[in-house]
Amino acid sequence: MKRALDVFFSAVGLVVLLPVFALVALAIVIDSGPPVLYGGMRVGQDGKRFRMWKFRTMRVDSEWFGVTTGKNDARVTRVGRFLRKHKIDELAQLLNVLEGDMSLVGPRPEFEEHTSAYRGEEGLILTVRPGITDYASLRFYDLSEVVGSDDPHRAFIEKVRDEKNHLRVEYVKRQSLGEDFRILFRTLLRVVGGH
Repeated sequence: MKRALDVFFSAVGLVVLLPVFALVALAIVIDSGPPVLYGGMRVGQDGKRFRMWKFRTMRVDSEWFGVTTGKNDARVTRVGRFLRKHKIDELAQLLNVLEGDMSLVGPRPEFEEHTSAYRGEEGLILTVRPGITDYASLRFYDLSEVVGSDDPHRAFIEKVRDEKNHLRVEYVKRQSLGEDFRILFRTLLRVVGGH
């Protein structure tokens, strides 16, 4: 049932949002040139590696200078700042949902650096499809503010990673269609209403 709903809502979302995607693509190209999409490698269900799509918000090849985006990161483009603030860059992951690598709701996928550090119950995170939103996404809605600008990658590991993993495990233990709809509703409130 969950997979059927994922396919239905992601397909409808891609069709309905097509004009928005076209405007976003045009803005990115005008601001910083192609490519429009960024595909970063993540680890998903059962340890499968896949390319997670986002609308590109940073300068090309920025990942070589670190995978954690800090506060006021100079690599983020002008259009990218707007897309990130309103989470529009994440809408490209509807493609991942349709392809079957992701779900609308599930533990946010991570880089292999972080999944290889999973211990004990954290292994549960990789037993389900990763998602566009979950408890951790709501808790750390503006992650760059939390990790700051001095050494964002170190701050993520020391201040954020354990709590994120705890919230991901909680989702796996409590998952249900009802809980998924609650998370989606709370995410919509957060994005649209700012609370």
